[in-house]
Formats: sequence, structure tokens, C-alpha cells
Amino acid sequence: MEDIIIVGAGPCGLSAALELQAVGYDPLIIEKHVVVHSIYQYPTYMHFFSTPELLEIGGIPFSTPNEKPSRVEALHYYRNVAKSRNVRINQYEEVFAVQKTGEHFQVHSRKLNGETAVYESKKVIISVGYFDHPNRLGIPGEELPKVSHFFREAHPYTGMKVAIIGGSNSAVDAALELMRVGAKVTVVYRGSDYSPYIKPWVRPTFESMVRKGIIDMRFSSRVIEIDQRQITIQRSADRMEPESAAAAETEHIENDFVLALTGFRPDRSFLQRMGVRMEETEEKPGFNPETMETDVPGLYLAGVIAAGREANEIFIETGRYHGRKIAEHLQLQSMK
Repeated sequence: MEDIIIVGAGPCGLSAALELQAVGYDPLIIEKHVVVHSIYQYPTYMHFFSTPELLEIGGIPFSTPNEKPSRVEALHYYRNVAKSRNVRINQYEEVFAVQKTGEHFQVHSRKLNGETAVYESKKVIISVGYFDHPNRLGIPGEELPKVSHFFREAHPYTGMKVAIIGGSNSAVDAALELMRVGAKVTVVYRGSDYSPYIKPWVRPTFESMVRKGIIDMRFSSRVIEIDQRQITIQRSADRMEPESAAAAETEHIENDFVLALTGFRPDRSFLQRMGVRMEETEEKPGFNPETMETDVPGLYLAGVIAAGREANEIFIETGRYHGRKIAEHLQLQSMK
């Protein structure tokens, strides 16, 4: 019997484990992939928007000579934190069901070799991420091999015609990296102007490349079809002259690859199967924000899984404190 099982070894799951260790618990983390898999999925040469201090967990300093830490530095930091604090982690083991049985939980998992396991635990913390669930476009051609919802690095796209769908930081960063390896880049964005959330030190460079025609930026536009040789985009009339709107309703652009960088979403069906209530309007799980406990007693949330429809409302900077709330709540319960 485990006291506490944490599902997910991302930064917020690790932070919860450290906070629980600090009050006398020895939680077991079960992770579907590798430690901080979400960060591993980031572009190879990405730098965080946050300072290293805002990514720290367990009071352990994140040392770097850079103002903005890199993906590689973050991977090094989090895996060393887990190792130095002897956090128990079962990697490459997927939890596929959590069932409440009386006062305890049964946690069902499947290992990499196909074997299944069942754990008993008094408490369970769900701290899964969202990189396995990209926001789908729902258009013809989305399943073609040329389409990806992930961008790792630019080299494979050298000299290719690449369409990027989206206008966030991930889309802008990818466009600039692709430009540097000689790709012909078209960015298709449904917004009528640049996103206000683009990193301020990146935006001037990106805008300059668009003004010079090096990056083709299509505002108020969306891709409506993808095939092997081209994409079809449709533009809204708000950026067109009235007399040209009808003629320019759709356009075909030659294309080799599509990067659909439209974001990701947590798998809330996983929580629903456990009996967690969802708020219909925001698809947000029901929980107490002071304790992070859901309406299923003993079942807690930590990290982005606690977000509403917009997963970006919770980052490492804020989600790392969820474990502290849980630890404090469990301490109070043990004193009763």
C-alpha cells in the first residue's frame, strides 16, 4: 500500500513529490514517458520565457549563466533534482485507470513491455501534461505524413516549402529557425494582427522578416485543406478591400510540409472516468483551489490538468506551488 501516488513526472509532479517529502511522505511517481517529457518535446534549441528562478522546485537553485534558461539546461536541472532527492519514479509506465475502492484507490498501469500492474494507494495526485493531445484542425489532409503538430528543429526542412499554422511564440520561433536554414516559410494565422504574447525580444526580428518578404505572413486566414502538393487557405474579409474579398476567398499555395502549431489540451476524459465533475462552459475539473482536492475525496490535481479550456493559464511558475497546497492539506488531515 502506497501513501501517495503521483501520476506524471513533469515539473509540477516533481514539485509535488518534493513538497510531500518535506512533510514526511515518500510518494511514488508513475510516468508514461520519461521525466519532464513535456520539456523534452520542446524545440531542441528553445529558450524559456521565464527566468531560472521561476522554474525552480523544492527550493533547489537552477544555476545557469543565461538570463533565459534553455531546454537542455531545464532537462539537466529536473532530472538531477529527481536523482539528488531520491524521488521514486517508475518511467515508461502508463496509468490507464484510477478507481476509488472504499477509502483507497486502485491505480492500474501498463508497462513498456506490455505487463500490467495494480497499485493500492491512500491518496492520488494527477499531474499529467498535454503534449499527447494536440488541438486538431479537423480538415482534410491533416493525417498526411507531411503534417506535424510538433516542431523539434529546422534541419529536416532545409530548402523546403513549409506552412506554419498558428501565431503564438512556438509558431514565431519555428518560422525564424526555418528561415535560417533556407526554408520558404508561410505563416497562416487566424488573428488579424500579431499576437500580443509574442516574446518582446523576438517580435521585432520576426516583423522585420515579414516586412522584407522573407517570411510570408497571412493574417485573418486559416488552412481549410491539405494535400500532397499544396495547401488551401481561406481569408477573412476584415483585411481585404471589399471589391477583392470575393476573388481572394481561397488560395492554393505550393507546399512540402505543414507544422500545425495550434497548441495542446489536457485529456480531461481521464478525470471524468474517475468521477471528477467538469464545469461545462470551460471544461474545467471541479476542485478546491485552496487544497487542489477534487470532488472525489483523496484525489488531487497538480499542474496544467487543473486548467480550463486554455491550458496556457497554468505554467510551471504557478503549477509548481500546487504540491505545497496538497502537502499542507494532508498535514492538516493527519493532525485531526
